[in-house]
Amino acid sequence: MKLRIAGLDPSLSNFGIVKAFVDTDTLELNPYDLILVKTAPEKDKATRKQVRKNSEDLERARLLHKGMMTNLTDVALAFAEVPVGSQSARAMASYGVCLGILAACPVPLIQVTPTEVKMAAIGKPDASKLEMIAWATGKYPEAPWLRYDRNGKTYKKGDIADANEHLADATAAIEAGLRTDQYKQAAAFWAGMRIAA
Repeated sequence: MKLRIAGLDPSLSNFGIVKAFVDTDTLELNPYDLILVKTAPEKDKATRKQVRKNSEDLERARLLHKGMMTNLTDVALAFAEVPVGSQSARAMASYGVCLGILAACPVPLIQVTPTEVKMAAIGKPDASKLEMIAWATGKYPEAPWLRYDRNGKTYKKGDIADANEHLADATAAIEAGLRTDQYKQAAAFWAGMRIAA
């Protein structure tokens, strides 16, 4: 049976959402839609002085929430890399926003840790961002990865963009989630439903 699922990798600035089909019998994965929901703090100093930081954070949280809700309307299940605590107050605020958004996920959610995500992809817990991007784009070359639209100092037009970091992690979150007991139990339930039908 083919199941439409999503992988999620949230952060306050970039929320990676990967939609894919998974074959519940073979676990073959086919990512077909990659969405990067981006927010950014106000860069203009005059505007920044007029807008409270918490108001800006609230608006960014609303954008991320809307991006998640809009893009999960047609999936049955999501796998999310749930962030872990952080060492600065600002990073902790981002952590809280991400947890709040994931708590509002409109479909059943299977949680995976950042370590599980890296181990599922690269096999080592300290995999770098570039290693994760190389893994994801190498394993799923047909997926619509973000590409540079012009030449730069270190890249050419059409090269895989560094912005794929959160999309690569969202893809690996799916792979890590497919290994969990929680997913295996759900898959067994769906298999039983096919037999009963």
